[in-house]
Amino acid sequence: MKSSSTESLAHQWALVTGASGGIGGQIARNLAAEGANLILHTHRNATTAKKLADEISELGPRAEVVECDFSDIQKCLDFADAVWQIASLDILVNNAGVDVLTGEAADWSFAKKLEHLWQVDVRATIELSRSFGEKMQERGSGVIINIGWDQAEHGMAGDSGEMFATVKGAVMAFTRSLAKSLSPQVRVNCVAPGWIQTDWGKGASEYWQKRARTESLVDRWGTPDDVANAVRFLTSPAASFINGQILNVNGGWAGTADNR
Repeated sequence: MKSSSTESLAHQWALVTGASGGIGGQIARNLAAEGANLILHTHRNATTAKKLADEISELGPRAEVVECDFSDIQKCLDFADAVWQIASLDILVNNAGVDVLTGEAADWSFAKKLEHLWQVDVRATIELSRSFGEKMQERGSGVIINIGWDQAEHGMAGDSGEMFATVKGAVMAFTRSLAKSLSPQVRVNCVAPGWIQTDWGKGASEYWQKRARTESLVDRWGTPDDVANAVRFLTSPAASFINGQILNVNGGWAGTADNR
């Protein structure tokens, strides 16, 4: 993949946080397909991030890996300074988030899960967006994409619903305000995925498999590529008149069984 006039993001630099995950990795690939150079953030999975960097580099664009624990606010701020030294960012995708549904975190208390979600999904998104957004604004251009959740606006019962609606609802509200703060130089939008089949979804029970399908009008799980395609569009010149918006990527909300 060599840069050409058909690649809308050729010569631009994009940072994707949480790039070692399924959604983050696919976002990075899709931006690279448009010619963008990538800075790939990871917390613990440097091996996967470096493999992704090699994959992208072999296709043409440059790719760098930077590790950081976003739950530590000072490390997060230092990370922002270090990244800007690597490249003057054109695109920021705040994709990093805490997985509290699988692995060791699944057994954490509600309070611990909420605390970690707030630190990474909300506080890091805000701090990185403000830091890079100010620099982009001073330069005169830039795009920021945050990741929300389609059900944050109408709610979902249960511990997970309460936690994710709280943190992603905050991200979505912040997106709308930041777009006003940084306009007209910087566009800020949010992609709000629905049921996306990540690692948790692949191993979910039949109840969740059925629920994911029936709550979407297209009767299927979403994929990481569905989310990545939305990000790809919003970062492109084709979306130059779209700002301060929440784009649901859920196949069309069909509602829950209780309200249909």
